[in-house]
Amino acid sequence: MTDVARERLLAEVEEHGLAAMAFSEEGSLTYDRVLKHFSFRYVVVSDAEDGVEMASAIAEDRAETELRERGYGHGGLRSTATDMDTMKINYKGRRAPGAA
Repeated sequence: MTDVARERLLAEVEEHGLAAMAFSEEGSLTYDRVLKHFSFRYVVVSDAEDGVEMASAIAEDRAETELRERGYGHGGLRSTATDMDTMKINYKGRRAPGAA
């Protein structure tokens, strides 16, 4: 990473901490002052039959492109994906419909 890129990241570190973690289609970059680890979070909308592997590949491509365009060096990227259609939502304190 260039010194200019490092200075830019450190100047904006307060805007990219853990409190800034969010999922969006544009992507959300979070990191700390050490500049060793980072997280890019994306919402990827795709066909269910494409599976989470395709969503992961799309997100990794977006992250690599964004990092390259910003001039931020990085090693190999790893990703995880969750199919939101299969997630169980646990509404604490709410009763299920028809429950007494």
